[in-house]
Amino acid sequence: MIIKAYEYEKIKKINKKIFLFYGENNGYKNQIVQKVFIDKFKGTIDRYDENEILNNYDSFVSGLTNKSFFEEFKLTLISRVTEKIIKLVNEVSDRKINDVNIVLNADILEKKSKLRIIFEKDKNLICVPFYRDDNRTLIGLASNFFKYKKISISQEAINLIVERSSGDRMNLENELNKISNFLINKEKISIEEILKLTNLAENYGISELADNCLAKNLKKINKIFNENVFSADDCILIIRTLLLKSKRLLEIKKIDNTNKNLDEVISNYKPPIFWKDKQIVKNQVLKWNLKDSEKLISKIFETELNIKKNYMNSLNIVSDFIINTAK
Repeated sequence: MIIKAYEYEKIKKINKKIFLFYGENNGYKNQIVQKVFIDKFKGTIDRYDENEILNNYDSFVSGLTNKSFFEEFKLTLISRVTEKIIKLVNEVSDRKINDVNIVLNADILEKKSKLRIIFEKDKNLICVPFYRDDNRTLIGLASNFFKYKKISISQEAINLIVERSSGDRMNLENELNKISNFLINKEKISIEEILKLTNLAENYGISELADNCLAKNLKKINKIFNENVFSADDCILIIRTLLLKSKRLLEIKKIDNTNKNLDEVISNYKPPIFWKDKQIVKNQVLKWNLKDSEKLISKIFETELNIKKNYMNSLNIVSDFIINTAK
């Protein structure tokens, strides 16, 4: 059974035991798990990685079925699940274990994924997809945050925070909390203070790399690679930053193809583009045609999947993709 992420209140009312949360929006996933399962929960909470379960399968299942006399209910959170977890899903369902909730956390699952299909078709299982937030959603979250905190901040500063958060709700939430703690005795914050306070300045190399990739500036790209020590852990952030900016490029190309003035299109784009970024965005639009910019989105998704399958070689995969895209 499929439930949309924004319908999470339904989960509280449904008497089901096994849940599959999948998708790339980990920040949103964590929020819903906290709201639906963890807040006000008074029983035992166990957290596992899939490999821990598979390596100790019999003892894990035994622990689910044999609880302490003092335990009323269990909540079991299992991260990084794959199709290998299907055996556990079937066993728990067959045994009708009633005093436990099991929440499975998976990354992106394709439509043909056996795990996804099982959860979507079975009325006794709950499947919740978590897709990436777009800029408009994140800007709304940031705006509401500052409004609730009664903090005076310009729209330009909000746009900057969201853009440098690379489309990740968890990144955004972390930066907003830092700003909130900084402003205990203040009611206003400037762009300069935001850059100093948060990790946005540290992530600028990644943002600049994505921008120059789309602007096809190989000289600048090589300089960024030489001046920054990127790790395998940075690769997902790099590719998702590139995806975010590529989606913006595609939207602008679609508008620009109606023979409108490009400078006017960029100035009126929503959410607004930070003034310092307007020139490079213009350069990007001039370098790409509509058909190729559409193909680029698909190539980025394919590259992200390739990175996840080949983590040890992910930095080479990303650097090759960035350079080839810019040629």
